[in-house]
Amino acid sequence: MKNLTLKKFISKKNYKKIFTPSPSFPIENLLGLSSNFSRGDNDFNRQYKRVMSLIKKLSGQKNLISAQGPASLAIEMGLLNFVKGTVLVISTGFYSDRLYSILKMSQKKNNFVKKIDKVDYQNLDNVKKKYDWVCACYTETSKGFKIDIKKLSKKTKKFKAKMFIDATASIGIEENHDLADVVSFSSCKSLFGFTGACFVGYSLKPTNDVCSFMLDIKSHINKKMTGPNSTIQSLDYVMKNYSKFKKSVILNKKDFMKKYKHLTIYDKINQPNMCTYIDTKVHKKKNLILYEPRIKTNGSLIFHLGAGHLEKNLTAINSNIKIK
Repeated sequence: MKNLTLKKFISKKNYKKIFTPSPSFPIENLLGLSSNFSRGDNDFNRQYKRVMSLIKKLSGQKNLISAQGPASLAIEMGLLNFVKGTVLVISTGFYSDRLYSILKMSQKKNNFVKKIDKVDYQNLDNVKKKYDWVCACYTETSKGFKIDIKKLSKKTKKFKAKMFIDATASIGIEENHDLADVVSFSSCKSLFGFTGACFVGYSLKPTNDVCSFMLDIKSHINKKMTGPNSTIQSLDYVMKNYSKFKKSVILNKKDFMKKYKHLTIYDKINQPNMCTYIDTKVHKKKNLILYEPRIKTNGSLIFHLGAGHLEKNLTAINSNIKIK
């Protein structure tokens, strides 16, 4: 073990061919790790500011908070602290419909939201009513579907509404997050970090008086609890090399589309960089992990984040897939 370099240890002992929404353990995750403490640790505080500044740019928002927890926490926090009045949820699958469920639960406990409607994305053009907020999932990983965020933004402006976006599977690898007013996401998936950190980006002042220490965004703005320190550290070298990771994923997606475009069902504008839905089943080979969606599908979802660290061999991962 002593003679193994860090890179060899990860590549030989821990490497898996992974086609899920999590990256394949890039070595950069470990390079930023060290002992840390958020108060009085100047080295860590500089590291924290550096990472948060780079993530904030990706979010397209004026403000960004971090918290310990999954994207689900950031989503609930974003909805509870900002969304109020009449709300339209854009349905594209499991994760967008979860926004509707969170808002319905909130409506029972609080009086922030007065009315909630849900409409299928394909029927968006038929919506004539006006709303205060429009909520959507940018990349719906349960179906491998990406909304046209510019189209949704135009519709939102027509309503004179604000827009909340679940950016868990789109942050960084898709553009135009600045079109939203509030975005929520996590450290894993397209940020290529460890699990354990979540973020809310916003360009508005929080308007709702949330009666919960954990869910009140002011608790995180004022850092009244321990933050996701080690996970933030895992993002330090990733953020410095983010363009490389992003490029690898996009090129892997292009390579996959070149081979299997005939099996896809969505138009180009609705194809996310994160993943591809194909209308068939895939053989599972040894040491290969396929994504199991939370809802039943007739086909398969192939995720491209596993190519993020492959550099020159980034398209080689697609050769491991055997289509039935």
